[in-house]
Amino acid sequence: MELPLFERAVLIIKKFETMHHPKHWPYVGYGHCVQPEEPYRRGCQLTEAQADALLRKDLRKFVSLYKHMGMNDAILLGTLAYNIGPGAVNKSSVYRKLKNGDRDIYHEYIAHCHYKGKKHSGLLERRMTELLALFSDKPY
Repeated sequence: MELPLFERAVLIIKKFETMHHPKHWPYVGYGHCVQPEEPYRRGCQLTEAQADALLRKDLRKFVSLYKHMGMNDAILLGTLAYNIGPGAVNKSSVYRKLKNGDRDIYHEYIAHCHYKGKKHSGLLERRMTELLALFSDKPY
């Protein structure tokens, strides 16, 4: 907890995404989805340094989308966007509540723990870890 929020977010993403292997294509590194204009090709395996750099680049991009919310909330929302995408975050009650100054987001945040329509214990653990490590002014 002594690390800066951004570094905590990086560690959480690494823990829950783990290093993707060629069989996970089109995902490389720590869950980066390869875009058509990028140099990665099917079968590539990133080194830890390459994967770390890519994760940080992606996370900075997502955090910047929410910088208008203040850096602490931007890191939390950016971390969520890294996993579920910014479109889903922008439509979420978490985003709406924070935007309106409502800090009571526990239930709304952990609700983002479903995969293929079913509650996923790993995603629930991830959401709770993110909240505990990244969210300030916790009302609970």
